[in-house]
Amino acid sequence: MQNNETLKIISNETKNSVDQLSVVTPSIYASIFSKFATEHKVDINNEQQVAKDLMILECSNLTDMQTQASKSAIQLSKNANKAINAIKDKDEKILNEVLKEAQELRQEVEKLKESIYRDELTHAYNRKWLHDNLLDEDGSSLKETGTLAIMDLNYFKIINDTHGHIIGDKVLIFIANQLKKSRYTVIRFGGDEFIIIYPKNISDSKAISNLNSIREEVISKKLKSSNSSFHVSFSFGVSEFKIGDDLEEIIAKADKEMYEDKKQIKKRVTGI
Repeated sequence: MQNNETLKIISNETKNSVDQLSVVTPSIYASIFSKFATEHKVDINNEQQVAKDLMILECSNLTDMQTQASKSAIQLSKNANKAINAIKDKDEKILNEVLKEAQELRQEVEKLKESIYRDELTHAYNRKWLHDNLLDEDGSSLKETGTLAIMDLNYFKIINDTHGHIIGDKVLIFIANQLKKSRYTVIRFGGDEFIIIYPKNISDSKAISNLNSIREEVISKKLKSSNSSFHVSFSFGVSEFKIGDDLEEIIAKADKEMYEDKKQIKKRVTGI
């Protein structure tokens, strides 16, 4: 069987790449998957075995999550019954036991939520977190007020082509960690795009100042690959939003600002 972790990385890289395409056919998906597999030196000539390995991996992950969710649900039911009986009997000892078990269960549930809502490569939040936590029941309207910032790496294709996708992955991890210094919610939106959600007390001007500071720190650092080194940078755009606004419209507005910013930053940072 192929190395499970490597197959997972290749699969995630492929998913992130096709997320950016408007049309994806099976042949396009296969071509992108093959490219990443070559980068990671994985033999995919035996297509049936690779498919089998990926299916086993995904089924195993799903089974683990379902098993943990089932255990948590059963334990929650038991705790509720114990609590009801303890309240009826006025048994403080059992109530304390239930409280302790409930606290442990909450920790397990939080771990389960983390596995669902975290991007496996960068450990930033993912799109599912964005949609489940920021959108109303209609799946498109924002249920909070704040400022959204979207950022995109500059020359990322050159980095991948020059240094390989493994280094590209490390760059994404580095950028995610730098963005987390904002101390606000960081989401990997797809490929080399990230989103930061600032709360309502942070205006667009404060968000811009915060991101400019992070960007200057990023640009000042040299990243190493084998015997060479290079710089990375990113462009960004921000848009304030209020309750009821359409997420896609807010992202489109921020995206437009980002590409204006990209024109300016590329005049200053001309490559890697």
